[in-house]
Amino acid sequence: MVLQAVPQTRFTEEHEMFRKSVRAFVEKEIRPYVDEWEEQEIAPLHDLFKKMGDLGFLGLNYPEEYGGAGADIWYTVVLAEELARAGAAGIPMAVFVQTDMATPALAKHGSHELKQKYLTPAIRGEMVCAIAVTEPNAGSDVAGIQTRAERDGDEYVINGSKMYITNGTQADWLCLLARTSPGEGYQGMSLIIVPTNLPGFSVSKKLKKLGNHSSDTAVLSFENVRVPVSNRIGEEGMGFYYQMEQFQVERLVGALGGVAGAEYTVRDTIKYCQERKAFGKPLIANQWIQFKLAELLTEIEAAKQLNYSCAALIEAGADGMEITRIASMCKLKAGRLMREVADTCLQFYGGMGYMEETPISRYFRDARLTSIGGGADEIMLGIIAKLENMNPR
Repeated sequence: MVLQAVPQTRFTEEHEMFRKSVRAFVEKEIRPYVDEWEEQEIAPLHDLFKKMGDLGFLGLNYPEEYGGAGADIWYTVVLAEELARAGAAGIPMAVFVQTDMATPALAKHGSHELKQKYLTPAIRGEMVCAIAVTEPNAGSDVAGIQTRAERDGDEYVINGSKMYITNGTQADWLCLLARTSPGEGYQGMSLIIVPTNLPGFSVSKKLKKLGNHSSDTAVLSFENVRVPVSNRIGEEGMGFYYQMEQFQVERLVGALGGVAGAEYTVRDTIKYCQERKAFGKPLIANQWIQFKLAELLTEIEAAKQLNYSCAALIEAGADGMEITRIASMCKLKAGRLMREVADTCLQFYGGMGYMEETPISRYFRDARLTSIGGGADEIMLGIIAKLENMNPR
């Protein structure tokens, strides 16, 4: 692997103004309602996304022709870092499914008509979307999916099921990965836009989860669902490769938000340890606690700079394999670091940290998903090993 020079990140005055706008929105429109949404195990995405769409938050990197801002990648970095202040990981997850998981392939490979019909209203926040890839027997092993879309004239007839679908109970349309030709493995898959108001589509079940309670997650069923062939994104049979492209953006934004959330958690823990007294002095006076928190902040800074390097490579139009390698490293590092932060900081909170009303307990539950969703740690390690030419010949 040839190492490439990575441009340094640069947040301009415009980026910082955008940061203030997002932070103000989070403080006004999200944080006051997070506890309620967590209790209800769902957030009102149509209402929330419409407000975000009106402010231009949902199409930062997409063309102005479809309602986007045509902005650089650093605006997405800012959005991810500021949404991490929401107080619950379920809200940023729902947003980034809309902005960077269900829509990238549509924006890059979809027809003009398809983008007008589905991308534009998603950017405006008028439609909620979801990415439908995972199945009961195919999670990180994307090549194992069985949902089929069989050609019948000018339509696809879709049968199968999808599982663990974020935004699944509220989505107006899905970016669905299905088999459009016989066979197994990577070949013969296509990405298809599927409106959820069609006959034969149903939400089989709303799932209860360990964490991310404010994000609705569902099992979806397709029984002879008919969609026009024109709803296919790009070329038939290229769906797996389009989805792999989407995964790189998904993994980066997940890492960006995860690392930012870890930093906020550590800094909140420092404040708690400064205020909480034990044996006649503040907890922070314990050198072990000081050193462990300092170590975590160092790891967080290193992970943040790795994330920025990946963003810079994307902005510079670097080779796709190099972006894949670094994005996989970003997600791997973020997920493992978040688990360490969650466990360490909850320990420093002591019994208070074990109480539901304490933010650290929610973070402890929410943080665990990053090492699983969007490709498990083991998948990231496999990708890195392959791109470092470790596989025996």
